[in-house]
Amino acid sequence: MKMVLAIIRIDKMNATKQALTAAGITSMTATGKVFGRGKGTWDAQVLEGVKQDMPEALTHLGKEPRLRPQRVLNIAVSDHNVQLTIDTIIEVNQTPAPGDGKIFVLPLDDTYRVRTGETGTTIL
Repeated sequence: MKMVLAIIRIDKMNATKQALTAAGITSMTATGKVFGRGKGTWDAQVLEGVKQDMPEALTHLGKEPRLRPQRVLNIAVSDHNVQLTIDTIIEVNQTPAPGDGKIFVLPLDDTYRVRTGETGTTIL
């Protein structure tokens, strides 16, 4: 079993949820709005504004990038569904612009259903 942790753009949440459901991945947990940034040092929209000589874009340029609002998905899957889950998330969220997100795959030792005490992959 694995835990797929995906950080995605907020506006891609509904499309991601629908695509995962269509792929047979129906269980997930999503957090509310979280803030973060990747390795990039400049906001792509601000840079585009600078290229177009927009004065308001120049005022936003600074030494540190701003944190972007994002959504975090936690998806526990069996080993045979890991690649399907990753491929589905990438397919929906990939754009030519920076900031599409990140996916992390973590080992998951066991799972427990609180209501019944069942364990293992059968409860996924």
